[in-house]
Parts: sequence; structure tokens; C-alpha cells
Amino acid sequence: MTFSEILDRVGSMGRFQFLHVAILGLPILNMANHNLLQIFTAATPAHHCHPPPNASAGPWVLPMGPNGKPERCLRFVHPPNASLPNDTQRATEPCLDGWVYNSTKDSIVTEWDLVCNSNKLKEMAQSIFMAGILIGGLVLGDLSDRFGRRPILTCSYLLLAASGSSAAFSSSFPSYVIFRFLCGCGISGITLSTVILNVEWVPTRMRAIMSTALGYCYTVGQFILPGLAYAIPQWRWLQLTVSIPFFIFFLSSWWTPESIRWLVLSGKSSKALKILRRVAAFNGKKEEGERLSLEELKLNLQKEISLAKAKYSATDLFRIPILRRMTFCLSLAWFATGFAYYSLAMGVEEFGVNLYILQIIFGGVDVPAKFITILSLSYLGRHTTQAAALLLAGGAILALTFVPLDLQTVRTVLAVFGKGCLSSSFSCLFLYTSELYPTVIRQTGMGVSNLWTRVGSMLSPLVKITGEVQPLIPNIIYGIIALLGGSAALFLPETLNQPLPETIEDLENWSVTASGPISASPWRSRSGSRAFPEFSVPRSLQAKKPKQEPEVEKASQRIPLQPYGPALGSS
Repeated sequence: MTFSEILDRVGSMGRFQFLHVAILGLPILNMANHNLLQIFTAATPAHHCHPPPNASAGPWVLPMGPNGKPERCLRFVHPPNASLPNDTQRATEPCLDGWVYNSTKDSIVTEWDLVCNSNKLKEMAQSIFMAGILIGGLVLGDLSDRFGRRPILTCSYLLLAASGSSAAFSSSFPSYVIFRFLCGCGISGITLSTVILNVEWVPTRMRAIMSTALGYCYTVGQFILPGLAYAIPQWRWLQLTVSIPFFIFFLSSWWTPESIRWLVLSGKSSKALKILRRVAAFNGKKEEGERLSLEELKLNLQKEISLAKAKYSATDLFRIPILRRMTFCLSLAWFATGFAYYSLAMGVEEFGVNLYILQIIFGGVDVPAKFITILSLSYLGRHTTQAAALLLAGGAILALTFVPLDLQTVRTVLAVFGKGCLSSSFSCLFLYTSELYPTVIRQTGMGVSNLWTRVGSMLSPLVKITGEVQPLIPNIIYGIIALLGGSAALFLPETLNQPLPETIEDLENWSVTASGPISASPWRSRSGSRAFPEFSVPRSLQAKKPKQEPEVEKASQRIPLQPYGPALGSS
């Protein structure tokens, strides 16, 4: 009997599963508000220099810029006066007395004057928030393996609630940035544990559907944010509004059960059995739960226990040639996706369209994008879908450099199309990466890959600063990186309808059945010979392959392993 069959005995899709997914999904719905919050809390309204204290009560004339519009960061030293020489009249100076903002809504930009020479601080704040997601993934991922999934999930809810609320009461920009960094750490811990706990309690046939449902929770959250921002124009109240619900999620998480696999691997099988019996009773199968025994549970999870004894590290991803090539291509694809995605997602106000309507459109494009991705993954395959998504996104971003600023509709269509492609790329990468790496190193491979998408999302806001040198530079960089990521995906093997590799040795049995660089089906050829003879595994690594009982090994072929990942995808 496999663990999936044990789950069927206690109820694989009963009341418990629906309530469990709902409790995990509601925080994800609200998490989009935090990821994209600075679109509204850091909006930059039209502004100009504040007149000097000794200015006359009459209208203050502003110098004109090269584009024929009033300067935002300069003012005349003296008001135009016929009694002064022309050279003196044209002398300008920076905004020494602050700025006047043409908006009734406040933001961190208007409160701390993050404009002109200080506008880089706005992008830096978003970059530091993304750095929090990066650091949180590294720290909380390790803690999750040590102390369990549920404790980290509970603490992450509390961390996000407390730091998000504290950011709303920040008295200075540095304190605001620190609290936003902690928000990023909390978000990383939530996504890490949610993905694992979601797929743990549903049957194999429903895992893709339930994972997609969580993805759509994030999409729906993108519709909620514009409505909240429109109804709450004060940035502090908006920040507080999206943070308070996580105190409720913190309390509700105590009902969420721990991962059964983690409990067994940690030597807490009796607690795991108690949880399974509680789930069985909740699903109306109390008698089935009482029949479960401790020995039966350990036997059915013997495969996971034996695989856990094989110690692999991130260095093994670069020691074995076939893993090294795979890791390089996947890392570039992950980096390009996060890097380009946030260039569009956080640049909504650059397209000159109503901020609230455009954000709804940006969120809405994820709905057809995810649906098309599912069809493409099922019929065209992972390899083609991943490469096409990034190549099309890169082309759309580069096309923006050739469209004049006054053609707002064309620029908006290109941006929405590119964002949809990048959302598809995220959806594909989570599945594709989990299918490429062997079981014994899958979690490590997913962690390294996700590390790169977080690095990309952290660097993305900083690249916008180069627009001060030449406005075309940021989109050129974003587009080229996306094209490179798509090109790297072309060198990955196809995994459609292929069983998952279990150990490193399984990779030696992969072979090419079609021409091209490891782009075809990665399994043994008709002749039975091995391709990539140079991709030999060192003997020291071969020794790490755990010994399995015949019964367990046979059963393991019937257990499609779920794509555990440290994040849901910031799509």
C-alpha cells in the first residue's frame, strides 16, 4: 500500500481537504496585495517645485523642459522680470523648498519627497522588499526542514502581519524599508510552506488542479488590490488594511495539520498517525482511521525515509555534467522570468493609462494565460511552452522601445501581452523544474532555481534607474535577458508523458531519441545504448543511492511525486 492509498482510506477528497485548501488559499489571495502594493503606495503624481518663501502671491512661472513640458525638478532663481537681464531671468536652481503635488492622494513619494534626485529610493524600497523574499527563502527553508512546515507557516503569518502593520506607522523612510524587508521574509515563508502542505493532503490526480486553484487565488488578489487602493487613498491606511488579515490567518493556521511525510522522516510517526486518524474522523471515516497502525505507516513511507538518507547538496548540481547543464539553463530561465516579470508588473504607471484600470487588466491577463499554458503543456510539451513564453515576452518588451510614448494603446497592449507570457513562464517553470530533477535532489534543485528568480526580481527595480541616462536602456536590458532565458530553455529535454527520475543514476539511462541538444525525450534509445557517455556519475555519488526493498521500489513507481517548491510563483 502506498501513501496515496492511505490517504484514500482516511478520505482523499472529503470535507477536510476542501477546508484545508480554503484555509491555505485565502492568505495567498491577500498576498498579491503585498507583492504589488508599491504600485499604489509609491505612486508618483505630477509635481513641480514649491515657490520660495519670498515669492509674490501671483502665479509662479516654471521653466520649460526639452519636451515642452514644465520642469519638475527645477525652478527659476528669480521670477521673470523685465528689469533683469535675460541671462539672469533664465537662471534655474533645484527645488530648495520642496515640491507641490497635483494629487489629493498621498503616498510614500509625497510624504518623503522621493522625486528628482531622490527618486532612486523608490526603486530601492521595492528592491529591498524583494531581497527580503530572497533571504526569507534561504533562512526559512532551512528552518522548515528542521522544525516543520506548520510552525514556519504560523510564524510567517505573524511576521507579515506585524511587520506590515508596523510599516503603516513608520516615521521615516529607513524604518519603512526595514519593515518591508521583513514583509518579504514573511511572504517567502508562507509560499514555501503553503505549496508543500497543499499537495500533501490531496490525491495525485487532484494535485495539478489544487495547485492551479492556489495560483488563481493570487490572480484574484490582483483584482482586489486596485479596488482597495481606489477606496483607500491614504497609503498608511492601505498598508494597514492589507496587513491586518494576516493576524486572522495566524490564528487559523493552528488548525492546519503538519506534513505527514515530515513527521515520519523526523521520527514522529505516532503524531503522524494521530493526525491521520483525526482527518479520517473529520471526513466521516473514523473506523478506517482506527485500523491504521504505526508499523503500516512506517512501511508505506519507507521509500521516502530511504531517499532522505541520501545526502545531496547544491554542489552536486554543478559536479555532474548533465545536472550542471540542466541547472544552468533552468537558472537562466528562472532569473529571466522574475527579472522581466517585475519590470512590467511594477511599471504600470509608466504607460500613461489609468492606474487602477490597467492593474485590473494586468491581473486579468493571467486568467487566459494560465489556461493556455495548461493546454500547451499538455499538447505541445514543457520544452516548447517554456521557450515560447520567454521568447515572446522578450520580443514584446523589446518592441516597446520602438513604440512612441504617445501611442499609449499600442504600448499597453504589448505590455499586457508580455506580462501574460511571463505569467505562463512562471506556471510552466514550477512543473518543468520538478520533472527534470531526480527525487533525491529535487528539493535542492527547486531551491536553487527559485533563488535565481528572486535575484532577478530584486535587481529588476534597480535597472529602471538606468532610464535616467537613456529611457530606452531598461527595456532593452529586460528584453535581451528574457530572450536569453528563452534560448536557454531550448537546450532542456522534454518531459511530457515521462516518468519522474528517482535517483542520480536514472539520469545515466536518459538518451536522445531525436536530433538536437538534449531537446528530445530523455530516455533510453531503441538500441538500448546510452547517450551522453561523458555524463558519468562519480562513484562517490553512485554510492549515495539508497537501497530499496523490492516492494517499496515497485510501489514508488506508482507515486507521482508532487512538485514541491519554495514559492508559488510571483505571477
